[in-house]
Amino acid sequence: MVVVQSRSRRKPSGAKKKLARSKRQSETGSLPTNTKLGERRIKQTRCKGGDVKLRQLTANQANVLDPKTGKFEVVRVDNIVENPANRHFIRRNIITKGTIMETPKGRVRVTNRPGQEGTVNAVLIEVSAS
Repeated sequence: MVVVQSRSRRKPSGAKKKLARSKRQSETGSLPTNTKLGERRIKQTRCKGGDVKLRQLTANQANVLDPKTGKFEVVRVDNIVENPANRHFIRRNIITKGTIMETPKGRVRVTNRPGQEGTVNAVLIEVSAS
């Protein structure tokens, strides 16, 4: 069944409102993508106006920005260390905006929404000792 983002069909009292019209395609939404750690997989979704949204289902690489040099580098993601969105996302290996991940370069923080943009962008926050 489709997710609909429209006004509630119930009044504050709990009574049902009389419907003036049916659901519209423009009111459809979707469930969260929950990008996981794994071999890169992307799904294309059609959006309003014919636009295409890339949903990253799984990711094993990230575009990491080194703030000192100002350069990006594609780095392999080893594991997920911390996730401020939900503590259970750590054991499920779900990548969201703000997730802190371990890479060979050090710890990085995700700065974009992979489930909406199709890539993982991150910034280096802790350089590894080696």
